[in-house]
Amino acid sequence: MGNFNMCKPLASPFHFRATLMGIVCAAVVGSPWAALADEHARPVTYEAALWPTPTTWRVTSETWKLPGSETMGMVGANLLFDVSDKVRLGVGTYGAVRGDRGGFITLGLAGEVRQRLSSSWLGHAGLFVGAGGGRGGVELAGGGLMVRSDVGLTYETAGYGNVGFGLSNVTFPSGVIRSAQPYVLYEYTFHSLLGGHGMALPSRGQSASADLPSRAQEFSLVTRSYRIPASVVRDDGQPQHDSMQLLGVEWLSYLNDRWFVKIESDGAVGGDSAGYMQILAGAGYRLPLTSTMALKVHAAAGPAGGGNVDTGGGLLFDAGVAWQQKLTRRTELELAVGEVRAPSRSFKARSLALKLNYQFGLPATAGAAPVAWPALAGLDAVPLRVRAVSQTYFKDRENWRNGDPSQSVSNLGVQLDYFVSPHWFLSGQGLAAYAGKAGAYMTGQIGVGTQWPVAERWFVEGEALVGAAGGGGLTMGDGLVSQVNAGVGYRLSKSLSLMATAGRIAALRGDMRAKVLGVSLGYEFTGLVDR
Repeated sequence: MGNFNMCKPLASPFHFRATLMGIVCAAVVGSPWAALADEHARPVTYEAALWPTPTTWRVTSETWKLPGSETMGMVGANLLFDVSDKVRLGVGTYGAVRGDRGGFITLGLAGEVRQRLSSSWLGHAGLFVGAGGGRGGVELAGGGLMVRSDVGLTYETAGYGNVGFGLSNVTFPSGVIRSAQPYVLYEYTFHSLLGGHGMALPSRGQSASADLPSRAQEFSLVTRSYRIPASVVRDDGQPQHDSMQLLGVEWLSYLNDRWFVKIESDGAVGGDSAGYMQILAGAGYRLPLTSTMALKVHAAAGPAGGGNVDTGGGLLFDAGVAWQQKLTRRTELELAVGEVRAPSRSFKARSLALKLNYQFGLPATAGAAPVAWPALAGLDAVPLRVRAVSQTYFKDRENWRNGDPSQSVSNLGVQLDYFVSPHWFLSGQGLAAYAGKAGAYMTGQIGVGTQWPVAERWFVEGEALVGAAGGGGLTMGDGLVSQVNAGVGYRLSKSLSLMATAGRIAALRGDMRAKVLGVSLGYEFTGLVDR
């Protein structure tokens, strides 16, 4: 069974974020989670239980005040995990949807403390540290570092999610944005089954009848092409290129056999719009046609812009229909057609997308109640690692960026690794500039990596990635980039590791070439999926 002690409540597998942000630097030491990494913890018995981790999707809306009496409407989305009854940690993004700064998007790490005030009301105070920018990025965002603090109240409804309001303060220390404003929020809380590093599960034969129900999920790699009509112009009034190619990822979660919710993130890799990015959330319906084919319809909306694409305030609407063909038990191929439109400006396009779907199920828990150990027999353990990453680019070609080529660019982000074997993993990362006068630079990449131990605590790694990048004055061409990294890591515990990396990033159809030095703090844990 390994040595995973599940007799204590599982607070959250994301203490590494607290360490990075300096919010609760001692969270790992002396906590229930520290016991999970103890090699001498007592063995699991079948009477033990796994406690679900409270998890929250939160959406906020607020309006930032910019210099010159300009305003920018921002939507924020955060995924937060409960560390304790009073502390949540997670990741988040903020994007422009109103005003004239479409494409102003930031990514980062979030945390908050809460205090219950009554049976229905909670008070909270939060901190977000991130990076990014967009239209007018260098002038507004400087290097890109963003700090947002807030205080507010949340009202818990009965089964419909929570609503709230508060005051936030946003600062870009190296830029000119200094804004305090009210905000409103909606959040939905559910419970996730997550285990410690190296968690072992009971065999299927021990209690098949106790299997948990699961909820279907789809993760997709997306390649998309926009066909843009001649009436569309760039944000400078010049004609828009007649096409754009994008790469991205999509996540669908099914509410029942037919209805689903989805989130998708894409970046431009062709069509003279390097730096364009979109983050779209929505819902849809899947209609089975045969045992192997289905039709899907969807509608979505979210922040989009950059790359001189004329999305106005940034809000983009997307709707379409798709044909889905099963390839194997877990994989499907999907061909989708649709249309996107920015309601406040000229940008619109017909969309053609090809998606490779991977289907799996996440166990559905009965709220916060502990899950009996035998009920886990129908699940598979998925080794995962989340890394908080800082990477700095250094000149490797004279014209790698506009402006001062000797100025380095520092980026902050998150990387998720899925270990398909003890030595090989699939990886995805999202980074945004926080220093180096490159506010608005962002990159999203996917790839493969390998890890090999060299001593009891030391290991080496290598990875190769490809994806989209642009903005911040870096000469990315169409936006398609590749990156290779090699690193050496040290295990601080069974779950926590610190790693230093060196590598190189290059625009495949542009002048940008840079040497990369990085450091990351990784946390290894176990996800649970159906068999």
